[in-house]
Amino acid sequence: MKTVLYALLLVAFIVSCKTSKISNSTNQATKNHISNDTIRIANDELEYEIIIIEPGFDSWLAGTARPEGYYTQSYLENKNIFYVTEWNRRVLQPQIYNPNLYEMQIDYNQGIDYGYEVNYKLYNYFIYFQLKYKQRLAGVIPRI
Repeated sequence: MKTVLYALLLVAFIVSCKTSKISNSTNQATKNHISNDTIRIANDELEYEIIIIEPGFDSWLAGTARPEGYYTQSYLENKNIFYVTEWNRRVLQPQIYNPNLYEMQIDYNQGIDYGYEVNYKLYNYFIYFQLKYKQRLAGVIPRI
């Protein structure tokens, strides 16, 4: 089982997943909105959970982000690998990058199928983070 812990100001992101492939028929996650600005996605059978606590992210995701299904899962995975790599690089350089923004490393593995929903939420969080905090993880301003 792999575990990812991701914290940023008021952001907590937790993902754990078995290393086996996830079939489309079992990729139905349970969504619960815990409170305003908190999104929880969980599936006990697949053993993963994401919790994103960030003021404004929930409404941004619902109103501004591209809808689920707009991107392919492979597109999201490729973008997430790139963003996670850059994120982790910044965590390791607190003298250069704000340690209040980049608090903890993300353990996101390319060989693990986290499923569409996990990749969709993570990708959109990276876009939201870059826009809100005026960061450029890819060297350019992200497009929505």
